[in-house]
Amino acid sequence: MRLLAFLFCAVVVAMGAVGLFAPARIVAFARRFQSQQGLYLAAAIRLAFGGALVLVAPEARLPNVVFGLGVFLIAAGVITPFFGPDRFGRILDWWAGRSEGWIRAWCVFALLFGLAVARAVGFETG
Repeated sequence: MRLLAFLFCAVVVAMGAVGLFAPARIVAFARRFQSQQGLYLAAAIRLAFGGALVLVAPEARLPNVVFGLGVFLIAAGVITPFFGPDRFGRILDWWAGRSEGWIRAWCVFALLFGLAVARAVGFETG
């Protein structure tokens, strides 16, 4: 389970890196989820990542933090389909309408967040 949690972290880091260097690509990627099916897929990904974190939490360096993040992601996965494609589109339009610096800052956060969670789960990041 630790490997699965690490793989999810690696995806978050990779997406952050892509967005840092190519903000338009990360916006285009996010737009792929702008349908009810896309929201179901996003929900499934959040549920899987959250579940992996909850299951690996007892073995983690920071078990309470990892467990809390897992519960948060599970909750986010449960409510994601209820956003609806229209609301998601409005949020995405707002986010994409910001400057490239804004998008890059969020991507740096995602990159650092993925590295921090990987470390908390028990993988060395450097």
